[in-house]
Amino acid sequence: MTYIAGFLVAVPAENKNAYFDLARNAAPLFEEFGARRMVEAWGDEVPEGKVTDYQRAVDLKPGEVVVYSWHEYASGADAATANEKMMSDPRMEAYGEQMPFDGQRMVYGGFEVILEEGEGGKPGYVDGAVIPVKTARKADYLAYAEGLVPLFRELGALRQVDAWGDQVPDGQVTDFKRAVKAGPDETVLFSFIEWPSKSVRDAAWPKVFADPRTRLDNPPHDESRRIYGGFVPEFDVSK
Repeated sequence: MTYIAGFLVAVPAENKNAYFDLARNAAPLFEEFGARRMVEAWGDEVPEGKVTDYQRAVDLKPGEVVVYSWHEYASGADAATANEKMMSDPRMEAYGEQMPFDGQRMVYGGFEVILEEGEGGKPGYVDGAVIPVKTARKADYLAYAEGLVPLFRELGALRQVDAWGDQVPDGQVTDFKRAVKAGPDETVLFSFIEWPSKSVRDAAWPKVFADPRTRLDNPPHDESRRIYGGFVPEFDVSK
């Protein structure tokens, strides 16, 4: 089953080109390690929230933009092998010295895909979310997400992915748990929807919110602590 390495990064807007140049240069190395796909999506519509948001998740500074990024692997074992290679390969150290962002504030983790629907491809727009879900209600969340698949397909979504937190480490400055204020009885979910364009996405969401299938009396997740935003995939490469 697909495994996701997910990242949130605060990048100075003036370093945008340098960031994507680094991603392009590093991509062959990640492919060598086993990544099947790498996506770097630049923040476009990233709203501030009352409780949580992407800005707080990465301790965003003035002049910075949030990047929503993920690498896809064939399995968790492949992702673990890739991580071992990254930690020991001197080429990775060289890339680390070139980072055009504050690596201490990068949020990262490993996630097991529990829902993957759609063909994907090269999306024109991505909705990315991070959600705290009651660990004991994983099956309830999955049933809810599966029930929404036909709706999003009807409205033009290319692909939906929900990935369950597996290796989500605590960080010294930022981390996924702090990003959504996850409690000890909660698991962090990394979730995204790929759309053919922003216009299709913009037309879809009012219909999503109006559809009764989206309503739950006893949700397995805390919607008030979901962080979400719209991102433009500036870099998307597959094996």
